[in-house]
Amino acid sequence: MTIHDEHPFLPPEGERSVVRRLRGRWPAGVAVVTTGEGRSRVGLTVSSLLVVDGDPGVVVMMLDPLSDLAESLGAGVPCVANVLGPGQGDLAEVFAGQAPAPGGPFTVGSWSDGAHGPELLGSAAVVRGRVSQVAEGETGWSVRHEVEIEAVDLSDVPALRHERGSYH
Repeated sequence: MTIHDEHPFLPPEGERSVVRRLRGRWPAGVAVVTTGEGRSRVGLTVSSLLVVDGDPGVVVMMLDPLSDLAESLGAGVPCVANVLGPGQGDLAEVFAGQAPAPGGPFTVGSWSDGAHGPELLGSAAVVRGRVSQVAEGETGWSVRHEVEIEAVDLSDVPALRHERGSYH
């Protein structure tokens, strides 16, 4: 077996997507979006989020259409956007499917079952809402989900952000 210094799946410099490289340089907040209860709980790390002020406020999320979360979030379905804080990068990796979680992802971190879905204890913010609209078709490689905000809990913990492959 040979261990290489370079990433084995990284395309050569001239073949890398400039849009993907731009996205990597664009700082983004990190949330684990959850829904369901008991054994039907699902969650996904999401950094493609936009908070839109209004009455009601809305969170626009871009989700992988093949993810369990996207398949679970139809119109009217309640969900929670758990905004991650410092030291929760490992949890983000677990819910992104990039790190192992023996026993399942909800064994990482401390969770409580809320009326809208699993809520992460110690997060920077908890946003509870209900899916108001799922876009027809895809935008890029994602499906747009709009969630009407019903309740928000804020803490004094700063939000975790992702930039150039690292959490800050």
